[in-house]
Amino acid sequence: MAKRKRAVAIPVSSPSSEAATRVWLVLWKAAHAIEQNAMRSVSALGLGSSDFAVLEVLLHKGPQPVNIIGKKVLLTSGSITAAVDRLQSRKLLRRTADPKDGRGRIVRLTKTGRHLIARAFQKHAIDMEETMAVLRFREQVELVRLLKKVGIWAAARLDDNGASRAGARDADSSPRSSVK
Repeated sequence: MAKRKRAVAIPVSSPSSEAATRVWLVLWKAAHAIEQNAMRSVSALGLGSSDFAVLEVLLHKGPQPVNIIGKKVLLTSGSITAAVDRLQSRKLLRRTADPKDGRGRIVRLTKTGRHLIARAFQKHAIDMEETMAVLRFREQVELVRLLKKVGIWAAARLDDNGASRAGARDADSSPRSSVK
């Protein structure tokens, strides 16, 4: 007796799934090229990307607890500690006791650190402006809006709470609403 072959369902791609996959691929390639420009800019300044990111947060946000800096620059607790230690050994920042929590430490720029990151950030900003020069100002604003929208949606999809996914979609369902 001959064996019957089972029918296998082959997913049919739709125009929207092909478009979504293309968006992902183009976004990934563009992000990689832009990141390479940013890395070249930062390394030309004599800083590693983690060190630059830590100094930049302190320049723009002021003194911060170590764990908050780590969250802002997407570093693990071990990596942020290493970065802060490295920058402190170069006398670019210092740790002080947190007046609100004696166990915590606040990180602040030294005068040398502030001078270095202010100059470095100014140069980096020019490099990034040149990288994005292909887009007009309005296009850059629209790109930021769209990237925030998709980023919020993608992050909400990762949550276990299905309600947050619906909330993210409803929060920006109109083309005119703004994402902050």
